[in-house]
Amino acid sequence: MTDKEVLLLRRKLDLLLRTGKLLIESAADTNRVERNMKRVAAFMGIPEEKLHLDISYTMIMVNVSDERNSFSKFQKCEKHGINMTTLSQISKLSWRAIEQDYSLDKYEEELEKIARQPRNYTPYVLAIGAGIACGSFCKLFGCDWTAFLFSSICAFVGFRIRARCTEAGFNPYMSMAIAAFIATCLAYASSFTGLSATPYHPLLACALFIVPGVPLINFVDDMIDNHLLVGITRAANTAMTIGAMTFGITFAMRILEMNDVKIDQKFSELSMIPHDSYLIYAIAAALAAAGFSMIFNVQRRLLWVVGLGGVIAVCTRNFVNFELGYGPVIGSFMGSFVVSLIAVKAVHWFHVPNHVLTIPSVIPMIPGVLMYRSLLGFINMHGVVGEVTNAFFNGISSALIILCISLGVAVPNIFARRYIAKDRQRYLREELEKRRQRGKFIEW
Repeated sequence: MTDKEVLLLRRKLDLLLRTGKLLIESAADTNRVERNMKRVAAFMGIPEEKLHLDISYTMIMVNVSDERNSFSKFQKCEKHGINMTTLSQISKLSWRAIEQDYSLDKYEEELEKIARQPRNYTPYVLAIGAGIACGSFCKLFGCDWTAFLFSSICAFVGFRIRARCTEAGFNPYMSMAIAAFIATCLAYASSFTGLSATPYHPLLACALFIVPGVPLINFVDDMIDNHLLVGITRAANTAMTIGAMTFGITFAMRILEMNDVKIDQKFSELSMIPHDSYLIYAIAAALAAAGFSMIFNVQRRLLWVVGLGGVIAVCTRNFVNFELGYGPVIGSFMGSFVVSLIAVKAVHWFHVPNHVLTIPSVIPMIPGVLMYRSLLGFINMHGVVGEVTNAFFNGISSALIILCISLGVAVPNIFARRYIAKDRQRYLREELEKRRQRGKFIEW
């Protein structure tokens, strides 16, 4: 290869890695990162049989080689967040680049626009969305509307404090612990107002904006798709997040203990079984799904779609759980399965990736309370008979629910992907052939 050809290939690899980095840092599952990077490589004229990808949570490696040459390049991934708009835009860009014969300069320009694009919601609007989402969680647990308001306010304050800590350069887990601590203190303070018939329910929901629902679902997806190392890393990050949140809540409870009555006992004894009508379930589920969609930076035009998905998921779960008596595990699976099944078709109506619609819709079913009740059970052990059993019960129950939610999201998508992938591969080959005929396709 000439020096000019080598420089061109290096530029292609650099753009390919920057694409993968944006996807990883926006919380794409590994399968999606791989598919999008291979599509972009096809646009660049890099044959799939010569392309080798190694994707991890913090590093992407690309190698292009044939019988004579081998070129490798690495890209570090550092700032992990959740940005569903970026996932959608990169997917569209990869197809548009092929269909419209983008040059590398044009592709780089569009990629930079996506990377620099501000989030869809301002920080305070985002905090309001997080507050409403946590208040809706509280309503799903059976609180009254006054407790809903208190929980929303506490979550709003906690979310803003977490954002300020992050801006100040605090360790992310420390930021979570501080936010959970302050939100829990405020939730307990609200119980003394005497305005709510369910004064302690905000303790259950005020810090749920920290629950890592997307990493949890991506962890299961990666394990199912045999991306084991990335999945294990996501699981470890999830455990650290839950641990930081639990530490903040537990620390608050220890400080707030008064008159020999432990706050964590009140916390653990609260019932999470709601007794409202399905209309109330539907309203709370829609608000929770829409609120978390804002946290995940879903496009504004899709908020009502995700809200409707939340209604379908939660009402299906409650019907299977309470009406049919199959329990929360099967109920959660059926709720996420129905939403994912509908999303297989809906992605063609709204032109977005499947996970943009499904993950925010099923987040209201994530058993965040059970997860940190389990951790609290282990932390607060005093040698009383049944403590270990209760802690394990909550932990295993939450793990099974999360697994079933993830499977419910993944199974229809996996089967649909097998059929859709064939059509997309055929369409990709046709578009690449058209580019060859137009003289726009040049292999490396």
